[in-house]
Amino acid sequence: MATDDAGRLTGCILVVDDEPQIRRVVRNAVAVIAARVVEAGTAREAMDIAASEVPSLIVLDLSLPDRDGLEVCRDLRAFTSAPILILSARHTEQEKAQLLDAGADDYLTKPFGTLELQARVRALLRRAAASSPAEEHITSGDLDIHLARRTVHRAGAEVHLTPTEWGLLRALLTHRGKTMTHRQLFSAVWGQAEGDAQQYLRVYVGQLRRKLERDPVRPALIRTEPAVGYRFEL
Repeated sequence: MATDDAGRLTGCILVVDDEPQIRRVVRNAVAVIAARVVEAGTAREAMDIAASEVPSLIVLDLSLPDRDGLEVCRDLRAFTSAPILILSARHTEQEKAQLLDAGADDYLTKPFGTLELQARVRALLRRAAASSPAEEHITSGDLDIHLARRTVHRAGAEVHLTPTEWGLLRALLTHRGKTMTHRQLFSAVWGQAEGDAQQYLRVYVGQLRRKLERDPVRPALIRTEPAVGYRFEL
C-alpha cells in the first residue's frame, strides 16, 4: 500500500452518501488516512467516480435517492475489488448477510464514532494490502499451512484434511479477516446456490476446528458470526 510523506494512502477513498453533513464527517475522518477523498451524493455519481478514479476503498451509505444501496454495492463489486464499507441505520442480521453476499467487506451502523470508522477503514486497507494468491505459506502459532502443496502441520505433525475440508479452508483463508456468509461459503465449496448451507457448514466447520484449533470449543481461528457466517482470523 503506497503512502505519501505523511504516511497517508496515496490512492483515494470514495465517500457515497446523499447527506452533505454525513459526507463531511466521513471525509474529515478518512482525510487523515488517505491523501485524496472524493465524494458522491447519488448512486449514478458513485458508479461514474468509482470507474474513473479507481478508489482504494469505498464508504457507501445504503439510503441513496436514486437507487437501493444493496444494488449499488453489488454493481460496484462487479468491476472493482476495492474494499466496501457500508454505513446504514439498518442493523438486522439478515440485512447484514445480504450486504456481505452482495460484496460488502464490512458494516458500520449509524450513529457511529469517528475513531471506530477510522479503525475499520485502516483494517480494510491492511487486509487489501496483505491479500495475495492462495498459493502462499501461512503460519499462526504452531499451525503451518501450504495451500499450494495442500499440507497442514500442527506442532510439526501433519494434519489430514478431506477434499471438502480443503475447499472450505481455502475459501476462508483467501478471504481471511472477512466474514463470509453461509451462502458464499456454500457456493465456493460445494458450487451450489440451493440447499441447507448452515447445516452443511456446521458439520464441516466443526471438523476443521477439531483438526486445527487448540480448543475447538473456544475457537480462535475459525470464528462464528451468529446468523451470518464464518471468518478466519490469524
